[in-house]
Amino acid sequence: MAEIKIIVTRWYPEKQLLVTQISGDMEENDIERWENSLLNTLGLIENNSVFKAFVNTNGFTAINLDVQKKYRSVIPRTLAAYDWRVGYIDLLEDEAEKMTYKNTRGIKCVGAAHCHHDETKMTIFDDHFGTERERFFADPDLASQWIENLAV
Repeated sequence: MAEIKIIVTRWYPEKQLLVTQISGDMEENDIERWENSLLNTLGLIENNSVFKAFVNTNGFTAINLDVQKKYRSVIPRTLAAYDWRVGYIDLLEDEAEKMTYKNTRGIKCVGAAHCHHDETKMTIFDDHFGTERERFFADPDLASQWIENLAV
């Protein structure tokens, strides 16, 4: 039986919420599809507005190190285009040095929830990088609840 892969990004304008999910054993072309889904969906957001992001990578596995490297830069680079600096960017020294922040079409990210199945990692990330506007979760339901209740 083939493993299920989930690659989806949705925009909920009434909540000012962008939700992206990637799950399953991913190859390089899957990461490209995911990044394209992010970019295409960000194109739906109204100019000169704000949004929150829920990045759900619960169940994501890279099939090799090259895929992992490609995957890990997608969210920091994508959100930087909307003036958001992810808390863990300094862990990615090469990317951090080259990162530029701007407001694409006047749009600004104002909050982010990150979810991954590695509870230990998410606890460490939340302790070290979590803020009142950015949190790290192992439970997608808790992450969704938190980001939906975050004021814009």
